[in-house]
This record gives sequence, structure tokens and C-alpha cells, in this order.
Amino acid sequence: MAKKRSKRYQEAAKLIQKEKLYSVEEGIEILKTLPKVKFDQSVEFHCILGLDPRKADQQIRGTVMLPHGTGKTKRVLAFVSADKEKEAKEAGADVIGNEETANQIIKGWLEFDAVVATPDMMKVVGKLGKILGPRGMMPSPKNGTVTPDAAAAIKEIKAGRLEYRLDKNAIVHTIIGKETFDNTKLIENFRTMFSTILKAKPVAAKGQYVKSVAIATSMNPGIKLDINSCRKLSEGV
Repeated sequence: MAKKRSKRYQEAAKLIQKEKLYSVEEGIEILKTLPKVKFDQSVEFHCILGLDPRKADQQIRGTVMLPHGTGKTKRVLAFVSADKEKEAKEAGADVIGNEETANQIIKGWLEFDAVVATPDMMKVVGKLGKILGPRGMMPSPKNGTVTPDAAAAIKEIKAGRLEYRLDKNAIVHTIIGKETFDNTKLIENFRTMFSTILKAKPVAAKGQYVKSVAIATSMNPGIKLDINSCRKLSEGV
């Protein structure tokens, strides 16, 4: 049965031409005209790629620093050795993790948005893989969240460093800002994110790499973008 949409959502849908592919600038302009809600909505980036997520050589995952951040300050949990606790706190860690913290997570505590660990603490964090992994929060050397310099990683996350990854449906979903960001900031954040996706193209990718791109606010319909427009904009990065 089709999901029943709110009257506000239906009104928003009327402002978007379903079959049209908008330029990035047009899409963001329309996004700003859609009905508002009582909170500052996130602006979402959705990109369907011509990759097979089941194949290891067609996975993409990484981090990107958006020029204007995401508009959201992440709560960072840092598993660090005792000698690095002070610098982790000074860098902005919200919670310093230990064995007891790991046990709390196993019991259901999840009041954090990102996890950083020094290599020596992975013996504690390792048992949390089944909990943190599906949420995209398991520390990894590949995305810089397992590192001897935990303070630097914490500062970057607090400054708006964004993690992205291909999901099981070959889609990359990320946040590129807030509805209240001015158009220029959203365009620059989009350009950085799209350029990052292009540069991350695996050698094993075959056929059309980018199949579709869309932006949306949290509570409104998506706005489909013209891929060529996105590519032209990304050339400025």
C-alpha cells in the first residue's frame, strides 16, 4: 500500500516538475521555496552509482571536508589511552571511552555520532563491530578514525568532516548542509561532495558511473539534478 503523504508534502511535490532534471543552482533555488517545518532541515545529497556493492573492488568509502560544514556538531566518543585523554578532551571529545563505556554500548547506550580510537584501544572497540558497523560508526584506519593522532581526527569531525560510503543499493547518501545555509554555501558544499564521488570512481567500475543525482530537505520530496550540470560545476573544484 502506498505511503500516505502529508498535505504539506503534497504541496511541496506540486512545486517540483517530476520529469525535469534541474541544474544544481535551480535545484537549490527550488529547495528554498518548499514549505517549511518547525526545525532547520538538513539538505541531503543522494547519488545512485553504477557499481555492484557486492564486489569488494567496486566499493567506495571515505571522508570529505565540506567547505562550510554540515551545520551539525557531532558528539564524538574517543577511545584513547590514558596519556592521550587530555588532548582528546581539548580537541573536543564529548566522551572518553573505556571498557565500561564499551559495555554500556553493548547494553544499548548510543548517545554519540562518531567514534575515534587510538590503535591500542581497538582491542576494546573490536567487540562493538556488530553494533557500530551497521550504523557506519565503527572506527577504521581507512577513514582516519583509527589513528595515533586522535586529537586531529576529533578536530576534523567537529569542524564538519563527513564520512560517505556506498550502501547495499549502490547509493551514496550524505548531508551537505542546512536549509538555512545561503545558496552559495550549499552550491559549494554540493560541488565538493560531487567532485569527491567522481574522484573515488573505482578502476573496476564499468558502464555509466553516475546514474542519478538528487537533493532534498529532510521532510520534502527529492529534486532530480542534471548530471552534466553537476559535472560542469564540479570542474571548478
